[in-house]
Amino acid sequence: MSDRPLVFGILNVTPDSFSDGGRFAGPSDAVAAALRLVDAGADYVDVGGESTRPHADPVPIAEEQRRVVPVIEALVDRGVPVSIDTMHAATARAALVAGAAVVNDVSGGLGDPEMAVVVAEAGVPFVAMHWRGPAGTPASYTDVVAEVRDELAQRVEALTAAGISRDRILLDPGLGFAKDAAHNWQLLGALPVLNALGQPLLIGASRKRFLGALPSLAGREDATARDLPTAVLSALLSLEGVAALRVHDVAATVAALDVADAWRKATA
Repeated sequence: MSDRPLVFGILNVTPDSFSDGGRFAGPSDAVAAALRLVDAGADYVDVGGESTRPHADPVPIAEEQRRVVPVIEALVDRGVPVSIDTMHAATARAALVAGAAVVNDVSGGLGDPEMAVVVAEAGVPFVAMHWRGPAGTPASYTDVVAEVRDELAQRVEALTAAGISRDRILLDPGLGFAKDAAHNWQLLGALPVLNALGQPLLIGASRKRFLGALPSLAGREDATARDLPTAVLSALLSLEGVAALRVHDVAATVAALDVADAWRKATA
């Protein structure tokens, strides 16, 4: 892994995602948006067809695939590296057939017992997020850092036992999923503890509500107002050695990473 994190640009082809639902529901609009992410510096386009916002309605698997597969095929035809954001093994398989190169599962393989089998057979990288249930699941921890660390370690053991190569597993602490703002900041402040698990870390903080709670954003309801804090956090996370960042505003994050690179070189 290089010092600079990989950037996963978020492409939600859904009508109800929390910050951009409905903007790119049509395949042609989605592909155009994805190409803009690539032009801005995204290393991967992370395509999702089911919202993970709190209380979102479940999406039938056939509908999820109808949303994502044509977009993935079109992007792969253009040489764009794609990851598929799904909890469903059947959708992961369809996306991999369409050319996706990474599977990003917010349930870490817990949502569908067939997911690990599909990923193991494909031999692709797998992003396993810490998950105690869907967004909106109550946050309850005695020691959030220790519990997330231990539960992620358990996922790594389960996934490797299912046949996924350890060197293909990335871990995501799941900011905002069964976690409140204090939990999120505690996890971000304890990244060395999570890095000690020995797996690359992917962080998905972009436009999350806990950033909107910062004093400078008081009263701002527009999720895009959180892009600046996301970019600042991206620079800090780069200096902490995270492997990947999942973001909406790729251009701002890439600029922040340029600053982190310059800082790293100046202080080496």
